[in-house]
Amino acid sequence: MAVNLIVGNWKMNNDFVAAIHLTQQIGILARQADVSGVSLVVAPPTCDLRSVSSVIEADRLAIKIGAQHAYWEDGGAFTGETSIPMVKRLGCTFLIVGHSERRELFAMDDEAVAKTAMSALRHDVTPIVCVGESEEVRENGGHVEFVTAQVQAAVGGLTPAQRRDVVVAYEPIWAIGTGKVASVEQVAEMVAVIRSAWPDDAGDLTVLYGGSVKPENAAELAGTPGVDGFLVGGASLNAEQFVQIAVTAAKCYR
Repeated sequence: MAVNLIVGNWKMNNDFVAAIHLTQQIGILARQADVSGVSLVVAPPTCDLRSVSSVIEADRLAIKIGAQHAYWEDGGAFTGETSIPMVKRLGCTFLIVGHSERRELFAMDDEAVAKTAMSALRHDVTPIVCVGESEEVRENGGHVEFVTAQVQAAVGGLTPAQRRDVVVAYEPIWAIGTGKVASVEQVAEMVAVIRSAWPDDAGDLTVLYGGSVKPENAAELAGTPGVDGFLVGGASLNAEQFVQIAVTAAKCYR
């Protein structure tokens, strides 16, 4: 069955001290709130992973850890990269794959996304494969074909059994960090596109939405047909906002 995930992508924010404090704050607030029915995941910068995992283990917090990026090779002469076995050893059970910023700023193409997703699955790490169109693509009417191609390129080489462990995040590039939020109709349309592009029965596929998610719009977005949770950016850097999003989404999924 699809699972309900609230994933906080901290991007390049928080040194290890700030990461420890934020993790503790999220953990405390989550214990006080009713977030039953959703799983909380935080994705800190790579240099913070050990600190965050230590806090989660020591305080027995109900938070899972994801990495923002990793290279598909297990090791070798790849200066500056981090392997999936390395982040797994630090406690990561999720890996964000092909975030729009990785695609746009660091030339991560569809082939790299597919290789990374396959490597994550090989190491029992759940890939959160990001897809989404730019404002230009949408304005030109190519958003359906664009996202369909991204989905098929990312998972077409996987077996049906492997695809059962993949999460997809729809993140329209024009709504990331811009304050713009896709309408319920736009999100519903694109979630349906993702499910239609899926090579197998998509009934159990987990699809997240990401793009300026805030406590104020969480209920409406969580209630959108086919949305199983969120990939949260800026609001995940605020413990109160992040947990409130989780509380709001949990109510929708009960």
